[in-house]
Amino acid sequence: MLVPFLLFLVSLGGVLAAFLLPGWSDLILLAGPAALASLWLLARAAFAGKPAQSGSTTRRRWHTIARPSWIVVDGSNVMHWQDETPRIEPLRDVLGHLDRLGFTAGVVFDANAGYLLAGKYQHDEAFGRLLGLPDDRIMVVPKGTPADPVILTSARDLGARVVTNDRYRDWADDYPEIARPGFLIRGGYRGGKLWLDLESAGSAARTPEPV
Repeated sequence: MLVPFLLFLVSLGGVLAAFLLPGWSDLILLAGPAALASLWLLARAAFAGKPAQSGSTTRRRWHTIARPSWIVVDGSNVMHWQDETPRIEPLRDVLGHLDRLGFTAGVVFDANAGYLLAGKYQHDEAFGRLLGLPDDRIMVVPKGTPADPVILTSARDLGARVVTNDRYRDWADDYPEIARPGFLIRGGYRGGKLWLDLESAGSAARTPEPV
């Protein structure tokens, strides 16, 4: 940011000199393009430095992907499905099964998910490598931002369901679709095998089959 700013100041001075000082008019041929180029660099650096808006950035990125059958995965919840210990394997199992069924999954994590799994912060790209997904289908929310509303808003905007065992009771007033049968897709392990309740999602009358 500093170098483009200094270049802009110098080139702007050249433009002023070209207009104000007799015999310096040719300087505009050099200073003018330099001022425009440095201004463009400043604008690019400013936009690149803006923090991502939780949820909105995720939804904009995910809307550009062509496959229509979206499911949003609550990554921080699913990674605890096996023995209630944070592991990457349950997420791989869930994502693999959803992919085989033709769904496109986007995964949202709490900011501390990397610390729970690997003892250090993990960004979108790091989780993408762990899960074999492009990083534009991963969202690690910023520190201090709750993941739940990001998950629910993304699902609403994408017309998607959510894979989680969380009931999101604190968000029921803002997201009444939580109570809709089939919106929340429960899952877990029985006898070491993954199951997902993709049909009734929460119906007490049905026992989901392992996948």
